[in-house]
Amino acid sequence: MPVAFKIGLWNAWVFMCVFLLQMLAIFLIDKRAWERSHLPKEVKRNKLEINAGIIGNIAWLLAMIYSIFLPLRLGTIWFYVGFSFFMVGSIFLIIATYNFITTPADILITKGVYKISRHPMYFATFFICLGSGMASKSWLFMFFSLIMAFCFYQEALLEEKYCLNRYGSDYQEYKKRTPRLIGIPRKY
Repeated sequence: MPVAFKIGLWNAWVFMCVFLLQMLAIFLIDKRAWERSHLPKEVKRNKLEINAGIIGNIAWLLAMIYSIFLPLRLGTIWFYVGFSFFMVGSIFLIIATYNFITTPADILITKGVYKISRHPMYFATFFICLGSGMASKSWLFMFFSLIMAFCFYQEALLEEKYCLNRYGSDYQEYKKRTPRLIGIPRKY
């Protein structure tokens, strides 16, 4: 059955608006956290990092726009599986955002979900987007999720270089015990 593209209340935008709410919360609650949520302009990027940043942001923007017109497949297995992914991602994003906001700007974030993931917001973003694609049974949306995952992985690598320069041995120790995306922390 073909998908009818139309603006509707029960479209994928319902899931995707979690990102706008997160950005608004960070911006309104703590301006220093908002500034910290972006790498400084003086961070040097190679060509792959520049292109990955551009492509990742374009894919995210296209997914946001596409979600407005993409109906959720309510009552189907696609919806329930996608909703499960979305919920895991959302819970992770909420906790990561709380950990991010409540940690002073000059301190390395190592509490909460940052104990099991060095990049919990990227992990959450992938789960939310993939869940949105599944819940609407859109292969194109799931493809956008994979593109974003690759691009945000490149951004995560760049952030790790930045954190190593900024936090030195504290970040090196954190890297040794905390998985990049998700996992069981290692003891050292």
